[in-house]
Amino acid sequence: QSRLVESGGELVQPGGSLRLSCAASGFLDYLAVGWFRQTPVLDYDWVSCISSRNSTEYADSVKGRFIISRDNAKRIGYLQMNNLKPEDTGVYFCATAVNCYKSFSHFGNWGQGTQVTVSS
Repeated sequence: QSRLVESGGELVQPGGSLRLSCAASGFLDYLAVGWFRQTPVLDYDWVSCISSRNSTEYADSVKGRFIISRDNAKRIGYLQMNNLKPEDTGVYFCATAVNCYKSFSHFGNWGQGTQVTVSS
């Protein structure tokens, strides 16, 4: 399996922006890339997904604020996070699957996560 490494998480004030990256050691071309958020309350909260054909899906809580994208040539997936809110706080994981799903159980390959903290 391809190794996934997330980066870009940090402490940011409410209203700020971050861009998370998900670097893969293997090809991403034929895979969907999903982002999940782990919080103390929810195990894995589905955030967004981009299919191999660049179709995108977003959780209602982030729609209009987050933008998911991918660069297959660089083997990187991105999650642009704008107008961040304290409830966006959590460990963000990227994962790959054959298609976009909202359940983490369909994703077989995961990164180690990157911490995003939104606080003043």
